[in-house]
Amino acid sequence: MSVVSVQLGQCGNQVGQELFDVLCSDAQDGQRNKYRAISCERFFHQTDRGAELEARAVLIDMEPKVINRCVSRATKCSRWSYGSSSHFSQKQGSGNNWANGFCVHGPRHRDVVEEMVRREVERCDRLSGLMALMSVAGGTGSGFGTYLTQCLRDAYPTSFIINHLTWPYSTGEVIVQNYNSVLTLARLYQLSDAIVVHENDTVHKICSQLLNIKHISFSDVNRVIAQQLGGILQPAFTTHSHGFYSRSPIDELVSSLACHPEYKLLSVSSIPQMPSSSIAFTTFSWPGLLKHLRQMLISNTKMEEGIDWQVRPPSGAGCTGSGFNRSVANLLILRGKDVYSTETSGFEEPSLYSSWLPSVEALNVWKCPVPFHKYEKSATLVSNSQALLRPLDHIVAKAWNMFASRAYIHQYIRYGISEEDFLDGFTALEQVISSYKQLC
Repeated sequence: MSVVSVQLGQCGNQVGQELFDVLCSDAQDGQRNKYRAISCERFFHQTDRGAELEARAVLIDMEPKVINRCVSRATKCSRWSYGSSSHFSQKQGSGNNWANGFCVHGPRHRDVVEEMVRREVERCDRLSGLMALMSVAGGTGSGFGTYLTQCLRDAYPTSFIINHLTWPYSTGEVIVQNYNSVLTLARLYQLSDAIVVHENDTVHKICSQLLNIKHISFSDVNRVIAQQLGGILQPAFTTHSHGFYSRSPIDELVSSLACHPEYKLLSVSSIPQMPSSSIAFTTFSWPGLLKHLRQMLISNTKMEEGIDWQVRPPSGAGCTGSGFNRSVANLLILRGKDVYSTETSGFEEPSLYSSWLPSVEALNVWKCPVPFHKYEKSATLVSNSQALLRPLDHIVAKAWNMFASRAYIHQYIRYGISEEDFLDGFTALEQVISSYKQLC
């Protein structure tokens, strides 16, 4: 079954281009015929020109520069490309204004963009789901992206839709990024089946402290995001695939993690992460990797460096321990050598999870004997937990402080967003925050 990706705005298009590059490189690395066939069927289709792969993707931005660069980079790599009629752009952007993207560009360009997605969907023999890649900071990715997600939900009511969101640097990329984030998240929580989040602050630290990149670019950040997404989306044997590679990754991802409509926020952690030049000189063991990954989970640490080993699950009554990150559900994905004999019981402990969902249902483990990204052994953890509670609370608080002083509100009202829309957004996200805080 195939996944159609919709790349929205500058960030969504750049992450999407890196993701397809990771997927294609991984699928074509070495002798892995079945793995390659399923990966290519999932994310690409064969062109009329023969062996060349064409991404199952639609690219959207209100300015042409980023799309043109993404299309050019894909074509130059000579292994895959974007379809000639799969991208849409205009000459004027959304000015980092969510209301402009949602209320103006969305309705104005709805028909042509929906038609592009429909054509891409119809080229799939079977559709696993749709994945929208976007930022929450700007105007096109967040505003137009939210509007298009709403349209896709209406057009494909029985299909799974997940949104991948890149959260901006907390120091600020755009002055109104917190407004845009609140409006985006509040709407998507009603529309999306699951919301996968990467924080730029966290990924930047991975680039600096683990990958030893001296001058970090957006391309470096996007590459790390793409590699973590690839670790989730590439073929694996799942709990219910009965010895065959799973054919429906979006379906099984949502079913494994988003089991309650109040809890849809998913964070991602991967191990190991190191410069490619160091891999050949490093030995990995599953007990060591999973011990670190488990502590990263319970202490809410996104990388191996700086893990707080003092954090422990609460042993008695009460909802939380000091610094403890409670989970609703976790998906553990193991790739590489000896995956079938790997012990994962450390992630099965009931104390890690909310009491209303048995741990046997809260944890799913996917396995694949094919190495990923040149690591002999690697693990990816997708977690529906309290991990994103603090950054979400921070975004809402900063947006509320601006709203209380009526800063920049007029720029949204002029395009059709009212103060009531803001208040509805705050109310919706306060409920999400409350639900995650009360996990017991």
